[in-house]
Amino acid sequence: MSQHSLLGAFRQIGLLTGMSRILGFGRDVAFATFLGAGPLADAFLVALKLPNMFRRLSAEGALTNAFVPSFSKIRAADGHDAAMRLAAEVQIVLTLVLLVIVGLAEFFMVDLVGLLAPGFVATPERFTAAVALGRVTMPYLPLISLVALWSAIANAHDHFAAGAIMPVFFNLCLIAGAMALPVMAAGEVVTSAMPLAVALLVAGVIQLAVMFAILRRFGGTPVWIWPRLSAAGRTMWRKFTPAALAATAMQVNMLVDLILASLLPVGAISWLYYADRIVQLPLGIIGIALGTALLPKLSKAEAAQDQASVNAILNDGIGLGGFFVIPAVTAMICIAEPIISGLFAYGAFSTADAVVTALALQAYALGLLGFVATRLFQPAFYAAGQPTTVLKVSLCAVLVNIAGSLFLMRIFGHVGLAIATSFSGIMAALILGILLVRSGKLVQMPFALLGRLCLASAFMAASLLGTRQVMPDLPNALVLVLLVGVGAVIYIAASVVLKTIPDGILRRTTSRGA
Repeated sequence: MSQHSLLGAFRQIGLLTGMSRILGFGRDVAFATFLGAGPLADAFLVALKLPNMFRRLSAEGALTNAFVPSFSKIRAADGHDAAMRLAAEVQIVLTLVLLVIVGLAEFFMVDLVGLLAPGFVATPERFTAAVALGRVTMPYLPLISLVALWSAIANAHDHFAAGAIMPVFFNLCLIAGAMALPVMAAGEVVTSAMPLAVALLVAGVIQLAVMFAILRRFGGTPVWIWPRLSAAGRTMWRKFTPAALAATAMQVNMLVDLILASLLPVGAISWLYYADRIVQLPLGIIGIALGTALLPKLSKAEAAQDQASVNAILNDGIGLGGFFVIPAVTAMICIAEPIISGLFAYGAFSTADAVVTALALQAYALGLLGFVATRLFQPAFYAAGQPTTVLKVSLCAVLVNIAGSLFLMRIFGHVGLAIATSFSGIMAALILGILLVRSGKLVQMPFALLGRLCLASAFMAASLLGTRQVMPDLPNALVLVLLVGVGAVIYIAASVVLKTIPDGILRRTTSRGA
């Protein structure tokens, strides 16, 4: 397994993910401009949280992590047809279960919103709007979950671009929905936000249709069959159970922030949301893209019992991840306020909102290294058929986050919630890394490389802080562009001098991702 192979997959996923994240910023700028950080934004963001929360439990995280290793193992042992039979079984069971979940959620939506945002009870307008919007957004769950399953099938066939391009359609639809908000602005809160809820459903339909067309091109579309469980299917679902519980544990972390933020002053949910959106850019392009590329490759190496390849893949992932995430963390800490102001401080999103959101961004940035490392380490355990290990570590992270959140929010408010989340992410990454080292799957850690990357980032930090001090009074967006340009030039220059740029990053390699 060469670095070029992983780099090829990472480049394919990362470029499309980067395009999606840029569109995501456009979407969030539209949210900030038309929704702001008030009751309308809080109500819609809770409604959006519902299908996204269940999606990560049912398909995008847990099922993918259980399905891809099983699919790869069966395809290697018994051929493509046997693997596709497993995919067909998973598809029908997933669909039926999700339809039941949607039905129950629609019926108990009042209770769900009350659980997710208990602080909304004090503001009935927010509560009523969140319930109504949640009933519209919930059917997005089965649509996007099928898209996630089909993306996993494409990834197992080394067609990484298919799944990576799906969020592009999501963001385009949400931008269109946000642009329609002024038309409904004269109505009640729920009426004003309804274009966004409808846009979410439209996005799900488009993603499903496009993914189906892509799978048909290489014969990867599972057939629809009556529900039944073969021996391979039962094995996969047994692996799914701890993976789902681990995903549930991580969702609890997010729910803790949401529930506790609803008890803070109006706007806290939105401040955390916008700060998290910034962190999601490097996390998506680096952590999620690398994790997505690593899982099928590690699964193939484990199926072949090639531990040398497992170690090489993980080391390559750490080097690639470190090159991007270390400067990202540095920049978000040094220029948090210019980032938030340059992207979101327009229309209904005030300067005061930007200041408190920037504090949350700095707190989340402290944990970004841990978030990305966790995304890189978890596939090694799933590929080795050890999802229970991930579950145990995730449960520890949840307990740390809950305890930290309850303590720190009393002192730092919404920023305390972000600090607790970051600390729990760092702890989870450290535990997973130690376990990989002890098992012999991760040896010869590239500490020297990581040290040089920190030094290059230190040069960048000095340039950012210095430039910010001497910069004249300019529009927020222009300030951000100039700071990003200066930081990028200095970091690349320092990386060239310190020889920290991974092979193939600045030039096309002759090798293609396997």
